Amino acid sequence: MRKYIIFQAQGEDPQWRERKLQPSGSLTWTIAEHWDSSDEPLPEPGYRPPEFLKLDDSDSLGGKTHYRQSDWEVVRVEVYTPEIPTSELDAIAICYCEYAPIDAPLEPMPERQVSLDSFGGNQNAYREWLESLETAEV
Repeated sequence: MRKYIIFQAQGEDPQWRERKLQPSGSLTWTIAEHWDSSDEPLPEPGYRPPEFLKLDDSDSLGGKTHYRQSDWEVVRVEVYTPEIPTSELDAIAICYCEYAPIDAPLEPMPERQVSLDSFGGNQNAYREWLESLETAEV
């Protein structure tokens, strides 16, 4: 199921200065957005979207080295499904959030997991990538 999930500040939130788009940090009503092709359920009230941070000079995972639960908590979810079935998107979810700071621990980003699915099922591209790793190690 392909889902587009938008985390948005609800109404006139008094913590508007904390309303930053991840990963850019720009001020907006949108806190974060996620494209999700997993079979995981949509977020529900109480869910906190992840926040990604860079704590050192490494270029790990696009520059982000750590993550934690954000200070934004989902309080209401609206789900929209297309009236005309398409293969591109099954649902759009808008998760309205309130600012509720917590002291969440920072966790290091896990190692990247590359699989055949990472190449959209293209076995030739995946095999070429695996071979490029072998030649790079020599």
